[in-house]
Amino acid sequence: MTKNAASTVKSGIPDKDRPWLFRTYSGHSSAKASNELYKTNLARGQTGLSVAFDLPTQTGYDSDHVLARGEVGKVGVPICHLGDMRALFDEIPLEKMNTSMTINATSAWLLALYVAVAEEQGASPAALQGTVQNDIIKEYLSRGTYIFPPGPSMKLITDVVSYTYKEMPKWNPTNVCSYHLQEAGATPVQELSFALATAISVLDAVKESGQISPEDFSSATGRISFFVNAGIRFITEMCKMRAFVDLWGEILLERYNVQEEKYRRFRYGVQVNSLGLTEPQPENNVYRILLEMLAVVLSKNARARAVQLPAWNEALGLPRPWDQQWSLRLQQIVAFETDLLEYGDIFEGSVEIDRKVEELKAAAREELKLIEEMGGAVAAVETGYLKECLVQSNTNRVQSVISGDIPVVGVNKFTESAPSPLTREGDGGIMTVDPAAEAAQIEQLIAWRAARDDAAVKRALKELSQAAKNNENVMPASIKAAKAGVTTGEWSEALRQCYGEYRAPTGVSSAASNAGHENLEPAREKVAAAVRKLGHPLKVLVGKPGLDGHSNGAEQIAVAARDSGMDVVYEGIRLTPDQIVAAAKDGSVHMVGLSILSGSHVPLAREVCEKLEAAGLGHVPVVVGGIIPPDDAKKLKSAGVTAVYTPKDFDMTGIMIDMVDIILTEKADA
Repeated sequence: MTKNAASTVKSGIPDKDRPWLFRTYSGHSSAKASNELYKTNLARGQTGLSVAFDLPTQTGYDSDHVLARGEVGKVGVPICHLGDMRALFDEIPLEKMNTSMTINATSAWLLALYVAVAEEQGASPAALQGTVQNDIIKEYLSRGTYIFPPGPSMKLITDVVSYTYKEMPKWNPTNVCSYHLQEAGATPVQELSFALATAISVLDAVKESGQISPEDFSSATGRISFFVNAGIRFITEMCKMRAFVDLWGEILLERYNVQEEKYRRFRYGVQVNSLGLTEPQPENNVYRILLEMLAVVLSKNARARAVQLPAWNEALGLPRPWDQQWSLRLQQIVAFETDLLEYGDIFEGSVEIDRKVEELKAAAREELKLIEEMGGAVAAVETGYLKECLVQSNTNRVQSVISGDIPVVGVNKFTESAPSPLTREGDGGIMTVDPAAEAAQIEQLIAWRAARDDAAVKRALKELSQAAKNNENVMPASIKAAKAGVTTGEWSEALRQCYGEYRAPTGVSSAASNAGHENLEPAREKVAAAVRKLGHPLKVLVGKPGLDGHSNGAEQIAVAARDSGMDVVYEGIRLTPDQIVAAAKDGSVHMVGLSILSGSHVPLAREVCEKLEAAGLGHVPVVVGGIIPPDDAKKLKSAGVTAVYTPKDFDMTGIMIDMVDIILTEKADA
């Protein structure tokens, strides 16, 4: 009798596989508030941490920088210096924790701060377990939190990979991230091929750097992990994961001659799709989250190592602790109440599954070949090819939702509904960040700067700059800088001075025309009639103020406006209100459309309206799109915004017609 059989007979309960890590992606307001949330979630059965950082931290600015205005603590926790990192992990023993940090352009810096805090706790860096996302290529394509050009960015990724391999052997130094590619519109084939092309670029850069010896290279490949997305078509998504497993093993064996099977394993964490969460009938999102999770846990041979689930109300605003607990309980029920973990791979030998997996693999190999012929993922970013592909795929997806070809319950199908009791509470079913949190964070930052040893800071920054200029690994100098009291903005500025900054292609100007879509025909007719009436083209500016880099909505509005016959000014992400107003004035535009998804819509839109008025452009109407609660929509309209669009407003044709009507009304009143 086997050991497993014996234990089953004895207890009556079959042995189970160990479950995946249970995480929730969280962080808000301040390090202290986030620390309290982490300790609460851990007490409720969460087994790992997943840290969300605010946009200034992600893009290398201190909380008092002009671009940080309105963004501090909104989409994550602000971390400006070692003191903030201490507060974030107060009474959380890092030696025993598995921590995932969703950080990219500043990943070397946040890892340096993490190491410094761990050492203060008495932990050895060699004992630390966790992950930094550290995938900057996808930032150029989707989230937009890049800082430096692709070359220096690849060098920073390489530095983290090489340093952690030697000093932190249990750490995952890069989490090649296809999650945000799907959020930006990627098809399963694009998600496979673009992510794998990124991983190839990372491994090629590590190999070429010479920081890891040829003898150790195979072992180093075993620390590369992935972070993926799982959408609602869970059979296709599960097949995608099986294809990822096969293709990654194939690449490591054939391209890099990694012979050891354990180093060829496809190790990944997942957050299921947030793009598909709906504002109308938000209670339906609970079912979507469960089905999407099944895609990454049902197949044992392609099961996630860590899972974090969004909350049901993320299309409405920031989830509360209870909402996060609800998503955590979902994971726990699947892992502990069902018999899922008692079986091997239940899809092994399935003709249908094998057929779909092979289909995805074949298409991904073709796309990988095309990217390789272009010179690899970095070259495909610089030419704009990858971004253009994503913009077009997302355009096709949006138009399919509008036409009903992709049904979305509660949005374009079965839209009649009773009001949801989940959103009737006094808080509207979401958590809001206290505006005073930003002022408090800035006050603490000023106090930190005043109390530190300025001479030590200057020496540390000089050493960091020297390491960057000499092409040395920046991690040792970054850790010294962290301990000396250097701030996030100072670390980033030192590297900006060395590496320069970068603006990625928008993917809009050369995106394939959507003119063939009959859905837009009423909008084209409306624009043409307005042009005849006014005697000149309609010109709109689509702007993204602040640090929000989620540009999908802005890109889709820009493409739809262009293909409806309007002239469009779109200069990409990360603009100050002053820059937007200057572009509106220089372009003599008839409307300004702002896209803000970070929660900073009220202060930023208000500032744009004020500056337009001061520049003599108070007659130019302003419309705003984003995840905007009803109370905030009222504040925006009181501040001078003409119209507010939220995720429920998915009909691009209707939005275009509305925009034309607003312009005509303004012209008639002028």
